[in-house]
Amino acid sequence: MKGKWAAGIRPRNFYWIMKDRLAICERPGGRGDSHRRVRRTEEINWIRQQGFTRVVSLIPSTHNLHNYSEQNIAWSHWPIADNEDYRTRLEPLFAELHSLLASGEKLLVHRRALGDVVCGFVAGYLLWTGMVPSESQAVVVVEKMTERPVGSVGRRIVNAAALPEPEVPLSAVIEDEQESSGDD
Repeated sequence: MKGKWAAGIRPRNFYWIMKDRLAICERPGGRGDSHRRVRRTEEINWIRQQGFTRVVSLIPSTHNLHNYSEQNIAWSHWPIADNEDYRTRLEPLFAELHSLLASGEKLLVHRRALGDVVCGFVAGYLLWTGMVPSESQAVVVVEKMTERPVGSVGRRIVNAAALPEPEVPLSAVIEDEQESSGDD
């Protein structure tokens, strides 16, 4: 592929949560009636070109997953419904996300639209890791990053994320990586 489209198209509503480590966006190709196959292909190409090692889909259905496989992008499917018991659901997902980030993966998290579930999920993760000290600060941080309000569903997710912190803080993992990369 040549020309300006060789690098693909940045997905809609793309935001970094942790620069060069964790990002969020709308489902590649758009949502609902605005979903376009060609746009999906271009956006997945952009994701691959940017070096993302894994896409995490929070969509309850399996939409797009085979498209990631076709483009040789690893994916994880963590379906989250708008009305489930977040407290029991989040801890294993946060632990897996933490593990993936700690192992050096570059992750992109999405759902059909960039809304309460995705924003609440990443705000909850920031709270769970201790990167932000309170629920209200986690919500404000994500609202500022995404320039959109976190509504009641997102706030319920953040509230449910007030779980025990991980045994090894991500900041310690990142510091260890930086120290070991300086030894080369």
